[in-house]
Amino acid sequence: MAPLIALLTGTAVARIAGLLGLDALDGWHPALRVGLALMFLLTGTAHFTSRRANLVAMVPPTLPRPDLLVTLTGVLEIVGALALLAPVTARWAAAGLALLMLAMFPANVSAARRRLTLAGRPVTPLATRTALQVAFVAAALATALGG
Repeated sequence: MAPLIALLTGTAVARIAGLLGLDALDGWHPALRVGLALMFLLTGTAHFTSRRANLVAMVPPTLPRPDLLVTLTGVLEIVGALALLAPVTARWAAAGLALLMLAMFPANVSAARRRLTLAGRPVTPLATRTALQVAFVAAALATALGG
Protein backbone atom coordinates (compact mmCIF):
# COMPACT_ATOMS: atom_id res chain seq x y z
CA MET A 1 0.00 0.00 0.00
CA ALA A 2 2.97 2.34 0.46
CA PRO A 3 3.31 2.87 -3.32
CA LEU A 4 -0.37 3.84 -3.56
CA ILE A 5 0.00 6.24 -0.64
CA ALA A 6 3.09 7.76 -2.26
CA LEU A 7 1.27 8.18 -5.58
CA LEU A 8 -1.83 9.76 -4.05
CA THR A 9 -0.03 11.94 -1.51
CA GLY A 10 2.62 13.10 -3.97
CA THR A 11 -0.03 13.97 -6.54
CA ALA A 12 -2.20 15.80 -4.02
CA VAL A 13 0.66 17.82 -2.52
CA ALA A 14 1.97 18.73 -5.97
CA ARG A 15 -1.52 19.77 -7.09
CA ILE A 16 -1.95 21.95 -4.01
CA ALA A 17 1.45 23.54 -4.72
CA GLY A 18 0.22 24.28 -8.24
CA LEU A 19 -2.97 25.86 -6.91
CA LEU A 20 -0.89 27.97 -4.55
CA GLY A 21 1.04 29.46 -7.42
CA LEU A 22 3.83 27.05 -8.38
CA ASP A 23 3.30 27.34 -12.12
CA ALA A 24 5.24 24.18 -13.00
CA LEU A 25 2.66 22.14 -11.08
CA ASP A 26 -0.43 24.01 -12.22
CA GLY A 27 -2.56 21.15 -13.50
CA TRP A 28 -3.32 17.52 -12.83
CA HIS A 29 -0.84 16.09 -15.32
CA PRO A 30 2.22 17.78 -13.80
CA ALA A 31 1.00 16.83 -10.32
CA LEU A 32 0.48 13.24 -11.41
CA ARG A 33 4.05 13.16 -12.76
CA VAL A 34 5.29 14.15 -9.29
CA GLY A 35 3.14 11.49 -7.62
CA LEU A 36 4.39 8.82 -10.00
CA ALA A 37 7.98 9.96 -9.51
CA LEU A 38 7.62 9.71 -5.75
CA MET A 39 6.07 6.25 -6.07
CA PHE A 40 8.86 4.99 -8.32
CA LEU A 41 11.59 6.49 -6.15
CA LEU A 42 10.06 4.59 -3.23
CA THR A 43 9.71 1.30 -5.09
CA GLY A 44 13.02 1.64 -6.93
CA THR A 45 15.08 2.28 -3.81
CA ALA A 46 13.47 -0.76 -2.15
CA HIS A 47 15.47 -2.85 -4.63
CA PHE A 48 18.64 -1.83 -2.78
CA THR A 49 17.53 -1.86 0.87
CA SER A 50 16.60 -4.48 3.44
CA ARG A 51 13.68 -5.57 1.22
CA ARG A 52 16.02 -6.64 -1.57
CA ALA A 53 16.13 -10.31 -0.51
CA ASN A 54 12.32 -10.46 -0.51
CA LEU A 55 12.20 -8.88 -3.97
CA VAL A 56 14.77 -11.35 -5.29
CA ALA A 57 12.63 -14.18 -3.90
CA MET A 58 9.59 -12.79 -5.74
CA VAL A 59 11.19 -13.29 -9.16
CA PRO A 60 9.62 -16.34 -10.80
CA PRO A 61 11.94 -19.34 -10.37
CA THR A 62 12.09 -19.91 -14.14
CA LEU A 63 13.90 -16.62 -14.74
CA PRO A 64 17.70 -16.51 -14.60
CA ARG A 65 19.71 -14.26 -12.27
CA PRO A 66 16.92 -12.88 -10.09
CA ASP A 67 19.45 -10.69 -8.27
CA LEU A 68 20.47 -9.03 -11.52
CA LEU A 69 16.83 -8.59 -12.57
CA VAL A 70 16.01 -6.87 -9.26
CA THR A 71 19.00 -4.57 -9.66
CA LEU A 72 18.10 -3.73 -13.25
CA THR A 73 14.44 -3.05 -12.50
CA GLY A 74 15.38 -0.94 -9.49
CA VAL A 75 17.72 1.19 -11.58
CA LEU A 76 15.06 1.55 -14.29
CA GLU A 77 12.47 2.63 -11.73
CA ILE A 78 14.77 5.28 -10.25
CA VAL A 79 15.90 6.59 -13.65
CA GLY A 80 12.29 6.60 -14.82
CA ALA A 81 11.21 8.51 -11.70
CA LEU A 82 13.79 11.20 -12.35
CA ALA A 83 12.83 11.37 -16.04
CA LEU A 84 9.19 11.91 -15.05
CA LEU A 85 10.19 15.20 -13.45
CA ALA A 86 11.50 16.70 -16.69
CA PRO A 87 8.66 17.68 -19.04
CA VAL A 88 10.80 16.89 -22.08
CA THR A 89 11.26 13.23 -21.04
CA ALA A 90 8.13 12.68 -18.93
CA ARG A 91 5.94 11.09 -21.60
CA TRP A 92 8.61 8.62 -22.68
CA ALA A 93 9.46 7.82 -19.07
CA ALA A 94 5.82 7.21 -18.21
CA ALA A 95 5.35 4.92 -21.22
CA GLY A 96 8.52 3.01 -20.33
CA LEU A 97 7.47 2.67 -16.70
CA ALA A 98 4.04 1.39 -17.75
CA LEU A 99 5.75 -1.30 -19.83
CA LEU A 100 8.12 -2.06 -16.95
CA MET A 101 5.19 -2.54 -14.57
CA LEU A 102 3.58 -4.96 -17.02
CA ALA A 103 6.85 -6.85 -17.36
CA MET A 104 7.27 -7.10 -13.59
CA PHE A 105 3.69 -8.12 -12.83
CA PRO A 106 4.43 -11.87 -13.19
CA ALA A 107 6.73 -11.53 -10.16
CA ASN A 108 3.76 -10.30 -8.13
CA VAL A 109 1.63 -13.19 -9.39
CA SER A 110 4.40 -15.66 -8.56
CA ALA A 111 4.88 -14.18 -5.09
CA ALA A 112 1.17 -14.34 -4.31
CA ARG A 113 0.84 -17.91 -5.53
CA ARG A 114 3.88 -18.99 -3.53
CA ARG A 115 2.59 -17.09 -0.46
CA LEU A 116 5.81 -15.15 0.02
CA THR A 117 6.37 -12.32 2.46
CA LEU A 118 7.61 -8.78 2.03
CA ALA A 119 9.04 -7.01 5.06
CA GLY A 120 7.74 -9.82 7.27
CA ARG A 121 4.15 -9.58 6.03
CA PRO A 122 2.37 -11.63 3.38
CA VAL A 123 2.54 -10.08 -0.08
CA THR A 124 -0.59 -8.30 -1.26
CA PRO A 125 -3.28 -10.79 -2.33
CA LEU A 126 -3.45 -11.25 -6.08
CA ALA A 127 -6.86 -9.62 -6.61
CA THR A 128 -5.83 -6.51 -4.69
CA ARG A 129 -2.43 -6.43 -6.36
CA THR A 130 -4.04 -6.69 -9.78
CA ALA A 131 -6.36 -3.75 -9.02
CA LEU A 132 -3.40 -1.69 -7.79
CA GLN A 133 -1.40 -2.61 -10.86
CA VAL A 134 -4.24 -1.48 -13.13
CA ALA A 135 -4.38 1.86 -11.27
CA PHE A 136 -0.60 2.33 -11.46
CA VAL A 137 -0.45 1.50 -15.17
CA ALA A 138 -3.43 3.78 -15.81
CA ALA A 139 -1.67 6.64 -14.02
CA ALA A 140 1.46 6.08 -16.08
CA LEU A 141 -0.54 5.91 -19.32
CA ALA A 142 -2.44 9.07 -18.39
CA THR A 143 0.92 10.77 -18.03
CA ALA A 144 2.29 9.29 -21.23
CA LEU A 145 -0.76 10.20 -23.29
CA GLY A 146 -1.90 13.32 -21.45
CA GLY A 147 -0.61 16.83 -21.13
